[in-house]
Amino acid sequence: MRSPATFTFTQRLITDLDAPVSLTLSLTAEDRTRSRHHFETSDGQLVYLQLPRGTVLRDGDLLQANDGAIVRVLARPEPVLTVTAQTALDLLQAAYHLGNRHVSLEIASTYLRLSPDPVLHDLLVHRGLHIIEEIQPFQPESGAYGQHQH
Repeated sequence: MRSPATFTFTQRLITDLDAPVSLTLSLTAEDRTRSRHHFETSDGQLVYLQLPRGTVLRDGDLLQANDGAIVRVLARPEPVLTVTAQTALDLLQAAYHLGNRHVSLEIASTYLRLSPDPVLHDLLVHRGLHIIEEIQPFQPESGAYGQHQH
């Protein structure tokens, strides 16, 4: 049985780069969708998130515990496919096709980023896109109904 959490974080704060942060919590994109879960901080402390259901955390978010402790959430580098294209139209078309498949997707002006998937990798190569398999922080879009509570 797991020992009780040292800290229970129940509140998201407005991001403040100068906030007195007690802990850092490095989470994958999937972990950042878990609103009620035990995690371990970078220095080995057990914490429990007890946030409103549906909360999706972003890189840099601050959470506060009942005792006032503040943790900064970091996007943990993880395996991803980074997709680039010769033209902006090629990249837009790839985003369209991936969106039709409901793929979690990070969208930037010069690349798309998604979790590794051999079928999607082949689809993108077939469309003439350039794919790099790498380890990077993954920050997928939260979707049309995503909650931005900043």
